[in-house]
Amino acid sequence: MKEIKKVDEKDLAVKTPAQAEQILEQETMAVHEEVVAEVAAEVPAVGQPAAGVPGAPSGPGGRGGRRRGGERKPFTKKPAGLTDSGLIEKVVSINRVSKTTKGGTRLAFSALVVVGDGKGKAGYGLGKAGEVATAIKKALAAAKKEMIVIARRGTTITHEIIGQCGSAIVLLKPASEGTGVIASGAVRAVCDGAGITNILTKCHRSNNPINVVKATFDGLSRLKGIRKPTDPAAGGAGTSNEVASNASAPITKP
Repeated sequence: MKEIKKVDEKDLAVKTPAQAEQILEQETMAVHEEVVAEVAAEVPAVGQPAAGVPGAPSGPGGRGGRRRGGERKPFTKKPAGLTDSGLIEKVVSINRVSKTTKGGTRLAFSALVVVGDGKGKAGYGLGKAGEVATAIKKALAAAKKEMIVIARRGTTITHEIIGQCGSAIVLLKPASEGTGVIASGAVRAVCDGAGITNILTKCHRSNNPINVVKATFDGLSRLKGIRKPTDPAAGGAGTSNEVASNASAPITKP
């Protein structure tokens, strides 16, 4: 590295202060350009191995031009809420509850969880414990035991129905492809778990998440499945009660 050349006061004595500053600035810039040129010559270009560095890659793929592990596998994104067990788990609400006893007040947490496989089976569960994680774990265990099969028509439900629990009333209506899930948080969690992607819903009166979820399951559990015709020549539906899972084409817009 070169040091910046100092200008003697004798050389500047015969010149004006403005000229002296100009000459000093020019000499400083010249020295700076020389230093930058020397540093650029020593540093290798981007993407090239440094000279004299042992173990530098000799090809585009590393050592010997080969890539480790072969070709990369494409990244596949999991559906929202899908866990390692293959179930969609959604926490709808967490409430802090208390119990007054003779010794004082005991605090606990209550969790409401919805579980589904995304293929027509879903369930809900309630869990209560002193910690949030324990309450969610209990609710998941209860929800997996109470899973029911929901009749669907493609990506929506088979027909319009109203579910009720207490003062909560939920209206469920089938929708055409591309509509999406038009629902609140509690109803949306149930639809996502059951694999319903096109539906119209409306909550009336109470908006308590627990009652809304129960009312939604009340309506979905009473859905009638699509019947298979026993005699195709007759052109009508037979008396068979077999549910055609994932049967029938989805509803299309007129």
